[in-house]
Amino acid sequence: MSTAAHRRRASALRATLRRHDRDSSGHAARAVAGALADAFLTVDWARGPLLEVGREVLGRRPRWLGPVVTAVLRAYREAPADRPRELAELISAPGRQPIRVRRATATRTVRQRWDSPRVDDLAALAEFLAVTPDELDWFADRRGLNRRHPDPRVRHYAYTWIGDRLIEAPKSRLKALQRRVLDELLGPLPVHPFAHGFVPGRSVHTFAAPHAGQVTVVRIDLRGYFSSVTAGRVYGLWRTAGYPEPVAHALTALCTTATPHAVSRRVEHRTPHLPQGAPTSPALANLVTFRLDRRLAGLAARFGATYSRYADDLAFSGPLRQPARLVAAVTAVAAEEGFRVNPAKTRVRGRGDQQRLAGLVVNDRPAVPRADYDRLRAVLHHAARDGLDAANRDGHPDFAAHLTGLVAWAAHGHPTRAARLHGLLRAAGINRRTATPP
Repeated sequence: MSTAAHRRRASALRATLRRHDRDSSGHAARAVAGALADAFLTVDWARGPLLEVGREVLGRRPRWLGPVVTAVLRAYREAPADRPRELAELISAPGRQPIRVRRATATRTVRQRWDSPRVDDLAALAEFLAVTPDELDWFADRRGLNRRHPDPRVRHYAYTWIGDRLIEAPKSRLKALQRRVLDELLGPLPVHPFAHGFVPGRSVHTFAAPHAGQVTVVRIDLRGYFSSVTAGRVYGLWRTAGYPEPVAHALTALCTTATPHAVSRRVEHRTPHLPQGAPTSPALANLVTFRLDRRLAGLAARFGATYSRYADDLAFSGPLRQPARLVAAVTAVAAEEGFRVNPAKTRVRGRGDQQRLAGLVVNDRPAVPRADYDRLRAVLHHAARDGLDAANRDGHPDFAAHLTGLVAWAAHGHPTRAARLHGLLRAAGINRRTATPP
């Protein structure tokens, strides 16, 4: 780092310290330790450079700075480039027994388990996302200033309640950053083979297909699925992927949020969590749920059952003689993994019942219920006879595309139904390739 860059960094850090001086002594001490840790990791790992950058940060050279540098160099033979918080903890209490580190990581990015892009530090992350460092800090909102702002227009999220579900939708610029994270950083990370929701090449139909024609089908719902995935769990995922501590914290902050009290006072919303509505949330939830999937797949095997999951829907099927025992075991495993089962939505269905998973009937092979199919045929007949506008009773803005989507859903895996429904689409004057009238 150049001398000019050191001076700019030192000036910014001193400004941070002046702000924290108005705080309690504990907050000020943590601010000093964090500022020194950040600065120490920008210079050569030797006594002279550490003392010099410490003097720049503090604007003076207090008597305690020398002992701090001595303690740091004794604890770490090499700079702990991916662990500034651990370094700050040592700096904040130099009089205690120094932290003994058996092996420090000299590289900024630790060994990566998967083929995801390397991002060494916050500057590299800002460059990767095509934002300035200040913009990265603003969008990450690690201090929680944005969500506490009284003006909703300043916040990064728009909030909408749909029943008892809170949709927390990121605004356009944050959403664009999250999409970049989703496409390039999360894409290479593997999900469990039994996870079917929001996974390329998998769908509701692949989720339901393993349970078709089974003696018993059990459906279990996870309550508050996205809000159950806390920032701590997301941070652990980024660290497992090999990203250094500062980068993992920033990525976690970009992808999680704590809901303002004015919007929700539920405990699960006040804890930083995955927002339902962010493009990164489904992929992160799938990845964090990997261990739950692995444990539930093993549990299903012990019961002689088949398992699959679509987001918060868990499905089990097979010749289950005591399904209640399976439900109890799943509930216990889910709780151990930080998730809650919603007993009100648990369904156990035998062959004599209509066995439904994610809107599909699986008694024979996955299919939309007969009533839904007949209703769609009636709407298409209406459109063919009286026109699209007359049939569009719910006011869909693009009714042709809406009908085309419904036909694709209802016809999947059923050639006879597909032929009838596509014929009705043509009779209604809809080109199913463009989803618009020709």
